[in-house]
Amino acid sequence: MESTTNVKVHVSHLKKNFGHLEVIKDISTDIYEGEVVVILGPSGSGKSTFLRCLNRLEDSTGGEIIIDGHMINDKKADINKIRENIGMVFQHFNLFNNLNVIDNLTLAPVQLKKLNKEDAKKEALLMLKKVGLEEKAYAYPAQLSGGQKQRVAIARSLCMHPDVMLFDEPTSALDPEMVGEVLQVMKDLAAEGMTMIIVSHEIGFAREVADRVIFIDNGYIIEEGTPQEVILNPKEPRAIDFFNKVL
Repeated sequence: MESTTNVKVHVSHLKKNFGHLEVIKDISTDIYEGEVVVILGPSGSGKSTFLRCLNRLEDSTGGEIIIDGHMINDKKADINKIRENIGMVFQHFNLFNNLNVIDNLTLAPVQLKKLNKEDAKKEALLMLKKVGLEEKAYAYPAQLSGGQKQRVAIARSLCMHPDVMLFDEPTSALDPEMVGEVLQVMKDLAAEGMTMIIVSHEIGFAREVADRVIFIDNGYIIEEGTPQEVILNPKEPRAIDFFNKVL
């Protein structure tokens, strides 16, 4: 962890309802620059919804989210501008199948950051190298394995030079033998000091890489602390029950 003074993401009394269903009831937490936070919890506990509220893919019902000093859930906020600094990697890659890898990577920098094509391409090749896929620059998504697609999706996010990376269950759609290659890329990013918030089922990865684990259940943070504290020595009955089942 790089800094304990620089709060990158501030969440205060966040709530999210879908109609009458309260998915997030009251969540408050601060995430610091260079920190890797893994969010664990049972299915349906509100983990992915929490993550999607952070870049306003879901509009929150109440509370506040401040990222890099910008109030994300202020209706007047220029969310597209803010999103340029928040990378998001999804469970199902969300690549454009009609574009080759390099075009997938250069699309946003050229359109949003007004980078010229040549510079965007150089940058994209650097990021592909970072995830070990430079030889796939001109392949199409259909020609890639699931693990390769996810690594391309990570490289695509990195092309925008985000301050914060959000990962929504980045390995859950992958065959088991491909999980390792994606986790390795994420470990490398963590080692470089990228601020990362990761919703995951990968308990081993959380133990190895997380500075902090947040355990969410039923729309609340039930426990948070180091992996040692939360995963290996949970205090709350719901957390104890969960980790007994998965460990």
